[in-house]
Amino acid sequence: MANYTKPENALKRADELINVGQKQDALQALHDLITSKRYRAWQKPLEKIMFKYLDLCVDLKRGRFAKDGLIQYRIVCQQVNVSSLEEVIKHFLHLATEKAEQARSQADALEEALDVDDLEADRKPEDLQLSIVSGEKGKDRSDRELVTPWFKFLWETYRTVLEILRNNSKLEALYAMTAHKAFQFCKQYKRTTEFRRLCEIIRNHLANLNKYRDQRDRPDLSAPESLQLYLDTRFEQLKVATELGLWQEAFRSVEDIYGLMCMVKKTPKSSLLMVYYSKLTEIFWISSSHLYHAYAWFKLFSLQKNFNKNLSQKDLQLIASSVVLAALSVPPFERAHSASHLELENEKERNLRMANLIGFNLEPKFEGRDMLSRSALLSELVSRGVLSCASQEVKDLFHVLEHEFHPLDLGSKIQPLLEKISKSGGKLSSAPSLPEVQLSQYVPSLEKLATLRLLQQVSKIYQTIRIGSLSQLVPFFEFSVVEKISVDAVKNNFVAMKVDHMKGVVIFGNLGIESDGLRDHLAVFAESLSKVRAMLYPVPSKASKLCGIVPNLADTVEKEHKRLLARKTIIEKRKEDQERQQLEMEREEEQKRLKLQKLTEEAEQKRLAAELLERRKQRILREIEEKELEEAQALLEDTEKRMKKGKKKTLLDGEKVTKQTVMERALTEQLKERQEMEKKLQKLAKTMDYLERAKREEAAPLIEAAYQRRLVEEREFYEREQQREVELSRERHESDLKEKNRLSRMLNNKEIFQEQVISRRQAEFDRIRTEREERISQIIRARKQDRDIKRKQIYYLRCEQERITKLKEEEEARKREEAEKRKKEEAERKAKLDEIAEKQRQRERELEEKERLRREALLRGTDAPLTRLAEPTVTPPAVAAPAAAAAAQAPAAAQAPAPATGKYVPKFKLRTAEASGSAASTSTPPPPADDHWGSNRGGPRPGPRGSDRPSGDSWRSEGRSTFGSSRPRPGQR
Repeated sequence: MANYTKPENALKRADELINVGQKQDALQALHDLITSKRYRAWQKPLEKIMFKYLDLCVDLKRGRFAKDGLIQYRIVCQQVNVSSLEEVIKHFLHLATEKAEQARSQADALEEALDVDDLEADRKPEDLQLSIVSGEKGKDRSDRELVTPWFKFLWETYRTVLEILRNNSKLEALYAMTAHKAFQFCKQYKRTTEFRRLCEIIRNHLANLNKYRDQRDRPDLSAPESLQLYLDTRFEQLKVATELGLWQEAFRSVEDIYGLMCMVKKTPKSSLLMVYYSKLTEIFWISSSHLYHAYAWFKLFSLQKNFNKNLSQKDLQLIASSVVLAALSVPPFERAHSASHLELENEKERNLRMANLIGFNLEPKFEGRDMLSRSALLSELVSRGVLSCASQEVKDLFHVLEHEFHPLDLGSKIQPLLEKISKSGGKLSSAPSLPEVQLSQYVPSLEKLATLRLLQQVSKIYQTIRIGSLSQLVPFFEFSVVEKISVDAVKNNFVAMKVDHMKGVVIFGNLGIESDGLRDHLAVFAESLSKVRAMLYPVPSKASKLCGIVPNLADTVEKEHKRLLARKTIIEKRKEDQERQQLEMEREEEQKRLKLQKLTEEAEQKRLAAELLERRKQRILREIEEKELEEAQALLEDTEKRMKKGKKKTLLDGEKVTKQTVMERALTEQLKERQEMEKKLQKLAKTMDYLERAKREEAAPLIEAAYQRRLVEEREFYEREQQREVELSRERHESDLKEKNRLSRMLNNKEIFQEQVISRRQAEFDRIRTEREERISQIIRARKQDRDIKRKQIYYLRCEQERITKLKEEEEARKREEAEKRKKEEAERKAKLDEIAEKQRQRERELEEKERLRREALLRGTDAPLTRLAEPTVTPPAVAAPAAAAAAQAPAAAQAPAPATGKYVPKFKLRTAEASGSAASTSTPPPPADDHWGSNRGGPRPGPRGSDRPSGDSWRSEGRSTFGSSRPRPGQR
């Protein structure tokens, strides 16, 4: 995709591609520009680009490209410039319509060209096969190929525009206009399938509008303009549906209008209501709903009488006659319905639905069939004065059929009235919204009603009548038709009769096997016997006697009544269960059938699609081969022509010529011919050069002479023009002088007026300047005061900020001093503790040194002679106590490092140590190194400086055994 710095560059590039015939590339370039995220802001050149883009889409019939481009352009200008989008869409519709009209005007046979059931469906496989086999190249096929594609494109254009403009409050008018154009397209060309799809599309748009209520640009149906547009669209849809004869779609349109009114809770204008009820009369008449047809005519009569001020007396009489005849056309009996609960509910719902449509009420007014009946309508027509507005023959007909009793001459009285009525009718001049009223359409229904009234009246005076006599009484129909009418009347319990063709008579009365008299004859007989018994044996007046005869009669009757009610309930429940089961079975069978049908259709569609693809491939291959063969044949013919022209024969008789051979020979001949042509052209060019040079040499003096003559003529023309200009200037000057002299008389007045104006303007200027200076000075003072206030506020805020900053700094300084003080005190305390610990360690070292010296002395004492050890020695208490203390301190001293030797040791301590050592050696020898009384089981612990002296534990145990009996005195360490 090319990147353009400006949108105009893309438009220029597209024009260049169009000029060289590359419209597809130009369309792709514009499509890339429109769909690019770079140009999402609306610009004026984008509108021109959209016009060019849509022109290309229409020329190339690219509906998808047009839809994508319009969607992107809607995003761009939805919130900025909606009118631009409207202009673009109108241009698109105009182009598509114009192309379709051009194609239609080119086709001579429009009906044959438009003989397509569905514009969206592809061509059938049978049509493709027929077109391939027949090879028809006639006018019908050319028309189809010319017109139908453009009508398909126009239909796609309408769908695209409606899809883009749906649910957009800013483009409601354009949406309605497009819908109206699409309706007219379907109406003009009798496109029933497309009309149904169009109605469904518009219906879905309204349903989505109600479903998604949080859209940003959603139309507001409560607004009068929006509601009127939607109503106009629906009424146009209703009109086109009735004109096309799509009565089912017309009824759906009526329901759409009613639903729209229920949605907004508003009643439309009287003119629209007249159109609504006029279309309802047509729909109900086509559907043979005569009762609803009559009610619709009654509503239409009320609207015309109340709101149409221009209604003439003749038109009012014709409308009233239509209302009365429509009411008389309703059958005088109710249709018999089955006892199924589901069917009754459906009938009730249908009646309520029709009543709502006819009454056009937002809340249901009619409760059931009883409110919509023939008798109620006729009585209402009489009470509202509709009958008095009708024509005289209609009044006479009404009285004859509804009030008078003429069983023998009813037909002869009614027939002339019906003939007069059949000739009445026509277009209403003062009610253009109504269709043409023809009273003749009611004549068949009235003849049927007259036949039913005649049978009913004859059955009251005759029990048996001959068929021929009855046929003479009914001049409208043959007896076979009368018999069909009588069957329907008997079926709906309107008249009781039986036709006996063997005897040729008609028997009236309840004579059938299923009549009520024969069906209930036992009950009637029992009632008669009960009456006779009551007359013969009257009932006693006292109730006590009856209670004595039948004491439990009340309880028995109550029980029997309850049993019958329970039985009736069970029977009804069984019927309902049976109907429900039957409906379930039918629903399941229908689902299975639909599923099987769907699978079959899918398989058939796949098969048809595969066959279509295969046939398309074969057709393409065959067309390629035919085209190649035609090209080879054309080349061969050209080669033969050139051979005849040049009297050359390159092909031998009977030689087999292939396409490749013909193409090679044709190319060779073309190359030779091109070379010869180039030689001829070179020779001709040289000849033309000689001729042109000779012409120019001859023409040079002639051109010079003509130039000189032209100079002379132009000089003369210049002098004449100059003289004329001088004369005109002189004349203008003289006229100006005269004008000056004429105006000089007003010079004093002009100066006076000028001085007045100048003085007035000067005073006004001074006043305005003074006011301006005063206003400026006030503004300056106000601004100065504002600046002073702001400066004071800023100074106050700065001082307050400095004070807070100073307080914070003082607080931080205080916290730092306290932290430093705590650190200093902690350091001093730690130093004191270290000094105390050092003194303690020094004391422990002294004790260890003493212990070491004592042990060395003991070790030296072990080497003395035994004689010396045997000498009696008395250890004084003063010496024993320090020895015991030293022995107690031995373990701690053994763990501390031994101090250096060289200290002074008293003699008595040495002697005491020697004496204790000799006693220990004689009494208890030292334990071995691996004794368990020693320090560790792993072996002897080495002494300080690696000596092999015993561990502290062995000497400690020895000291306890030696000095255990001696204790230090109190106060002695």
